[in-house]
Amino acid sequence: MGSVTGLFLAMILIGAAAFAPLGYFIYKFTQKDGKPFGDTEPHGDSPSLVNDLAEKAIALFKGKLNKQ
Repeated sequence: MGSVTGLFLAMILIGAAAFAPLGYFIYKFTQKDGKPFGDTEPHGDSPSLVNDLAEKAIALFKGKLNKQ
């Protein structure tokens, strides 16, 4: 009977470890008016070096295509 109890406890620990990230996300999601990561800006509103470089590269590529 001891092996069944040990297996039960092991399964409880494995299940708790597996579902801990989900529980944390639900906890954060219910913390601030349904915003899991606090006040974030909508996509595209904040300046980004990567976006600026990508826009410049696309413009350069389009310019080279138009010249040919």
